[in-house]
Amino acid sequence: MFDQKKVAFYTLGCKLNFSETSTIGRQLIDIGFQKVDFNQVADLYVINTCSVTENANRECRRIIRKARRLSPASFIVVTGCYAQLKPNDISKIEGVDMVLGANDKFNLPKLLKDLTKNNSPKIHGCEISKLDYFNSFSLNDRTRSFLKIQDGCDYPCTYCTIPLARGKSRCDTIDNILQSASIIASKGIKEIVLTGVNIGEFKDNKNNFADLMSNLENVEGIERYRISSIEPNLISDQVISNVSASKKFMPHFHIPMQSGSDLILGKMKRRYQTKLYRNKINNITNNIKDVCIGADVIVGFPGETDDEFNKTMLFIKDLPISYLHVFTYSERENTAAIEFDNVVDKKTRSERATKLILLSEKLKRAFYSKYISSNHTALLEEEDHDGFLYGFTDNYIKIKVPFHKHLQKSKQKVFLQKIDSDGIVLSKIITN
Repeated sequence: MFDQKKVAFYTLGCKLNFSETSTIGRQLIDIGFQKVDFNQVADLYVINTCSVTENANRECRRIIRKARRLSPASFIVVTGCYAQLKPNDISKIEGVDMVLGANDKFNLPKLLKDLTKNNSPKIHGCEISKLDYFNSFSLNDRTRSFLKIQDGCDYPCTYCTIPLARGKSRCDTIDNILQSASIIASKGIKEIVLTGVNIGEFKDNKNNFADLMSNLENVEGIERYRISSIEPNLISDQVISNVSASKKFMPHFHIPMQSGSDLILGKMKRRYQTKLYRNKINNITNNIKDVCIGADVIVGFPGETDDEFNKTMLFIKDLPISYLHVFTYSERENTAAIEFDNVVDKKTRSERATKLILLSEKLKRAFYSKYISSNHTALLEEEDHDGFLYGFTDNYIKIKVPFHKHLQKSKQKVFLQKIDSDGIVLSKIITN
């Protein structure tokens, strides 16, 4: 029925969403669809949404409008976190034909009877009380694969909608994860990023995240693993020891901080204070050579005075942080924080975000500068960027080398020469 029909995908948000979009894509290819770029005319558009911020919601609406412009007669499906939280609102957007909640995200091939546009969009699978686990991983979309090991979250952070959108924490089994990793390796992919909502909570019977890491070391064909993001309170000494001793787990952590103020961390209901965060960072840097550490920070949370914000700035400057992901707090429905007093005005939020983004650029440049004139191993990507191939070193420094076709998607030893005007480290291949 769907032979020769074209499908295009757009993914908003996190690496977890990318893994799930790729899985949905393989499902649709199996029933006859041909995948095309989202900027092309397609018969079916699938939009996988995020709802972490208000900007993500607006971006979802913009992408729906873009799909309608590209192909007014196309069938449009919206899934993901925003679809789970606001199915009725999305169903009222002109052009949307189907909305898939968390329960039916991976049932699109069964639900898609034909591509006839609906006057009344169909909403499926938005009951979140009993969610199954569906394993996902990306293939052939990037040089690396995003492998989902866990979904959902039990943490009651006062600003976050993820538990509402993805339900309670649940995990894959180690056997399934190893099987998925082997499939990824069979496709020639050398690097896997372990992803989920709260991967440090991974459990499979008596096995924890550190045990999973030990098992993954033995998968043939995979040369690199990265941990996408892990809560500081869940980074055990064994996890640090595993990365330190591993030839496959890269010296790179991304550790949500959210604030450097204990007052604000308490209001957020985070499961740590600054002392624990500092101790984890110091433990990691003391035990893992050349490690890169990134952090998430939220600015403008209710009650964040100038003094509390300055505490965050000073806290970050006093730590060996390599870069930041900066988020401006935005009010989300059905969260506790939306009722909090002492709201920070949006102009101040924006100004604080700008300060942290500038700080992040300085931190990254300082981190990159430490390794100029040194040798590293880098996994090169595929795309030709104006005569250069981009890639990342083992400790997550973005590099570029002159483009040569034989270097695409290969692991190479490189000499880091200088930080170029675009902020990427110009490098050369070590041939001997």
